[in-house]
Amino acid sequence: MPQRKRIAAIVTEYFAGSHADVIVTKFLKGFPTDDGFLAPRVDLVSMYIDQISDRDIGLGIAAEHGVTVYPSIVKALTLGDDELAVDGVLLIGEHGDYAWNEKQQQLFPRKYFLEQICGVMATSGRGVPVFNDKHLSYNWQDAQWMMERMAGLAAPLMAGSSLPVVWRNPWLEHDLDTPIDEAVAIGFSGLEIYGFHALEVMQCMVERRTGGETGVAAVTCLEGDAVWRSAERGEWSRELAQAACDAIENTPAGRMEEHCDCPALMLVEYRDGLRGAVLMLDGYVRDLAYAARVADEVLATEFYAQGHGDEAGPYAHFAYLSLNAEEMFINGQPSYPVERTLLTTGVLEAMLTSRHAGHLRVETPWLDVTYRCSRPVPWRPTGSRPTGACLDPWPPRV
Repeated sequence: MPQRKRIAAIVTEYFAGSHADVIVTKFLKGFPTDDGFLAPRVDLVSMYIDQISDRDIGLGIAAEHGVTVYPSIVKALTLGDDELAVDGVLLIGEHGDYAWNEKQQQLFPRKYFLEQICGVMATSGRGVPVFNDKHLSYNWQDAQWMMERMAGLAAPLMAGSSLPVVWRNPWLEHDLDTPIDEAVAIGFSGLEIYGFHALEVMQCMVERRTGGETGVAAVTCLEGDAVWRSAERGEWSRELAQAACDAIENTPAGRMEEHCDCPALMLVEYRDGLRGAVLMLDGYVRDLAYAARVADEVLATEFYAQGHGDEAGPYAHFAYLSLNAEEMFINGQPSYPVERTLLTTGVLEAMLTSRHAGHLRVETPWLDVTYRCSRPVPWRPTGSRPTGACLDPWPPRV
């Protein structure tokens, strides 16, 4: 039997319900899926926690599973020795006491963490796969550096959130080379923390359009009444937005305007002419959805993320994200293109720049990111709602 891959987890903070918890804990306890709990196929052997607060659970979980928590990223990757001693890295730079900038971006140290990871790889003469949770960085230059540095080390890089691999109700995925005329994604909550999720919802769908992804030419952020006036000018489709909202089971009666005191809008102008819009509708929705016009037909679906709280299951939608990262650790190939996350990172930053500059249209010639989806995603649900172990509370039966 081949030796099991050894994985290091590099995280900012580890408390109950944190991204470290909903990802790293699964690599120790198992993955709840529609088909039952799946035991890990890799061994998580080391951990670095940047900020250990009063609410920390990482030290206890690590001790319970015999995982050493090291005082530095270098030591976690070398297992206290001089050279790289692991076969993959989970980089989870989400949560923690980090500064914010004037654009309301939290300055998580993802690029700083990856610099150290890549330094150990470079001096050891060996590159290993890295999974980066959520967007790559708060700025484009760092995100681009992260991708280029990993490529220079011949080290696979995968990134993003769980949204592209959650349940969809009804199930919808465009065939490759579908002629998409216009697309809308629906989201809620903060423009950076959840705006990224809504952008990923749209991007993982429209990247399958005719010709593949071509990049983004311009981005505009609007807020308040300007959002509704933009619809009146035909800059985004009320029909598509309503179809997406109608796919969500829990929406109140009445029009969007009656429930949203301060809506936000991201207008995304793709280089091939596709028009995309992301609507953040706080007060009207608490879920994410997508709709598109394809050959005069409107198609819509809810992106269903399950597992909020022990009674609903251990944040099961993160199981499919984690399984895809695990697959990369085993076979050395990202489960989906990191270019998706690179582009989404750049669009998100441009949107926040637009808002900070007074809601101006920002041209983005640097977002000339092109790619095509060339293979099926190894791990994903295919139904509209979770079943099986996804509905069970911890502890998993492995």
